[in-house]
Amino acid sequence: MNAALASLYPALAVLPDAARDRLLAQAREMSVPAGTVVFDEQQPCAGFPFLLSGAIRVIKRAANGRELPLYRVVPGESCIMTSSCLLGQVDYRACGIAEADTVMIFLPKTAFTALLEHPPFRDFVFNLFAERMSELMQVVEEVAFRRLDQRLAAVLLGHGAQLHTTHQQLADELGSVREIVSRLLKGFAEQGLVRLGRERIEILDAAGLRRIAT
Repeated sequence: MNAALASLYPALAVLPDAARDRLLAQAREMSVPAGTVVFDEQQPCAGFPFLLSGAIRVIKRAANGRELPLYRVVPGESCIMTSSCLLGQVDYRACGIAEADTVMIFLPKTAFTALLEHPPFRDFVFNLFAERMSELMQVVEEVAFRRLDQRLAAVLLGHGAQLHTTHQQLADELGSVREIVSRLLKGFAEQGLVRLGRERIEILDAAGLRRIAT
């Protein structure tokens, strides 16, 4: 078995020899360039990815083009959107985009279903499923119950004195649009909370941002 795969996904390392051999025989390694759409809404799910490097950003798109970030998948984790599609035999309900150049081991649907017969792998899938559902509930609460200025202030905090990011990237992270985020940032700047530069935001008054965030 690929040493990196076994290290990142210990549940695979403890599989019986026969199951491990079947996995290796059916799995294939894939390299995905940054920005590639790994899966999209209304597409059937053909298999399960094990990330070795890179990251996949999972988002929900609205009809007006706005995006709501749901979660990220990094090496050692699983994608609950993929898991739910495979388990429920339904098409994808969200879009997954490679955030960086990504390398993965792709396991076909039939092999994934067979692996669920083994408790360590089944526990791995469902434990991460439960964790992701908790994270998604937090996303729902953020969007439904917190104002955008509160959420923006919270995003700006915790990254040191400077953030190297664009207004569009912040809008994508918040599930908003660039124009609204730019207007809020301009307001923060007029209050002396931040100083805006080209793809750079300098935090001037962290305590003031924290008051807005709460």
